[in-house]
Amino acid sequence: MASLPLFPLGTVLLPGARLPLQVFEPRYVALLRDLIDGQEERPPVFGIVAIREGNEVGEGAVRALHDVGCAALLTHVAVLGGQRFFVIVQGTDRFRVGEIDRLAGTPYTTAQVHWLDEPDGDAAAIQPLADRLRAELTAFQEITGDEEQEIPDRARALSYAVPLVVSLDLADRQHLLECTDTESRLRLGLELAHRERELATALGTVLKAPGSPFDLS
Repeated sequence: MASLPLFPLGTVLLPGARLPLQVFEPRYVALLRDLIDGQEERPPVFGIVAIREGNEVGEGAVRALHDVGCAALLTHVAVLGGQRFFVIVQGTDRFRVGEIDRLAGTPYTTAQVHWLDEPDGDAAAIQPLADRLRAELTAFQEITGDEEQEIPDRARALSYAVPLVVSLDLADRQHLLECTDTESRLRLGLELAHRERELATALGTVLKAPGSPFDLS
């Protein structure tokens, strides 16, 4: 277990992913300053947890959080003016939220968290699943014409990279984050990528149909 400051958001951070953020609420400006001031003693890491119920902004707006979040390593900070900052974080390790530290004495929430392992699952199934998922994501990129995002080779990184290629909602991203092992995450990623590829194919067919009112060429 470890004590970790939490940053509730209306999105999901996955290990290996980068996330830009604008920080302006006083409590999270305080968190940012504490991270920067203490970075000589410990890495500037905090926890991002998706909001289950409530809103990001406003005092007491967050009413419920998901149980599993992702540690965020602060990599870049820029001052936008006044008390507004632009930061970039990178997802590192998953955790499960435990007890909220009521005596932390900080304006932001601090909690005891349990770090989650990254087991493989069925080792024999991983490579075939990874190959199929990589093919689905490549096919999706070919349909959309957006091939800028590099698809990882390693199975674990690939399992977390699905939202970098296809657009997924918060629930889908949270399900990926909560998968207990790489095998199950590859299976879910394959299902989601296949679904999005079929949708992209259907939309492409509609948009390119002769005489379509949406054909702007």
